[in-house]
Amino acid sequence: MDSVFIVDPARCIGCEACVQACAECGTHRGVSMIHLEFVDRAHSVQTTPQVCMHCEEPTCAQVCPADAIKQTPDGVTQSSLKPRCIGCQNCVLACPYGVPKYQVEIDQMMKCDMCYDRTSVGKRPMCATVCPSEALYFGPLEEWRGRRRGRPVGTWRFGRQVVRTRVMMVMPESVDRIDVWADKRQGAGREDRLDERRAEVAD
Repeated sequence: MDSVFIVDPARCIGCEACVQACAECGTHRGVSMIHLEFVDRAHSVQTTPQVCMHCEEPTCAQVCPADAIKQTPDGVTQSSLKPRCIGCQNCVLACPYGVPKYQVEIDQMMKCDMCYDRTSVGKRPMCATVCPSEALYFGPLEEWRGRRRGRPVGTWRFGRQVVRTRVMMVMPESVDRIDVWADKRQGAGREDRLDERRAEVAD
């Protein structure tokens, strides 16, 4: 698979076409494997689609006691295998991106598998096919670079843990990895500043 999967939150318009298209895929039994996240619901209407990031070393598969989550040779992490999944939800708790969902009705974890039935034969995933703003892109990296600004980044840092993903997120040119812990600390700082401002106004 030579194509890359790129998520550009700045281009997401929150239309949820990706969510609907994913739900209509015949392999998901009417359940969408992609969801929409609000980046900062208290302060912005900015949304971003959340797909499985397809980690190089997927934590969901590592914590599965039933060996139900497999990774293809080209790096796509599959949804759990029905005969093996025991519904323990270890994968749900372990994923740093909050992607796997436990489906009570079928007692099985389900998640985005990058439409492997399509992408393994050169087609785009359903979500990328319908995205009107190209917030979701699947195709050659050089084609993307010829039309877009920013840097696709597939390296994340969660505290001391570094995670590399097959799906990339568009960041400013100066950013070569996404430091989630630092972002949280900055967010906490902002909340502290807001609390200080609220106290000033109350006085």
